[in-house]
Amino acid sequence: MAQVGIVMGSDSDMPVMKKAAEILDELGISFEMRIISAHREPQEFFEYASTAEERGYKVIIAGAGMAAHLPGMCAAIFPMPVIGIPMHTTSLGGRDSLYSIVQMPSGIPVATVAIGGGTNAGLLAAKMLAMSDEKLLEKLKAYSKKLEENVKKKDQKLSEIGYKNYN
Repeated sequence: MAQVGIVMGSDSDMPVMKKAAEILDELGISFEMRIISAHREPQEFFEYASTAEERGYKVIIAGAGMAAHLPGMCAAIFPMPVIGIPMHTTSLGGRDSLYSIVQMPSGIPVATVAIGGGTNAGLLAAKMLAMSDEKLLEKLKAYSKKLEENVKKKDQKLSEIGYKNYN
């Protein structure tokens, strides 16, 4: 049974949403990914969001561009956390998507990551799940440690080529 639902309105969102899926997969978190348009398939969308809890979802990650209704509508129907990923758009660079997701009305919260922030959406979902999963929390700590080690390796490499003293 999937713990996380990943939903997007269009296959053009796949490169960003795939990043959320990859991090969930890396951490061993089960997910289901769907393409459903809140505007073009309202009944299909309502069925998805209204049955997500009974299908075992604990979090939904919803990506959307332009008017970006998908995350907000998920949050209006699904009683657990929803994370919105604003998509980059050609007309306004994704600011339209960001503002649409961030400006939910009182009582309909949507956690929002950066424009195109698929990896962070996956990590945020994992952190939400880790509140009641000690093994997952340990995996997240190891992931953070790996990030730290990667930065240290890059710093060491910089030092080795003589750029350490840049004052």
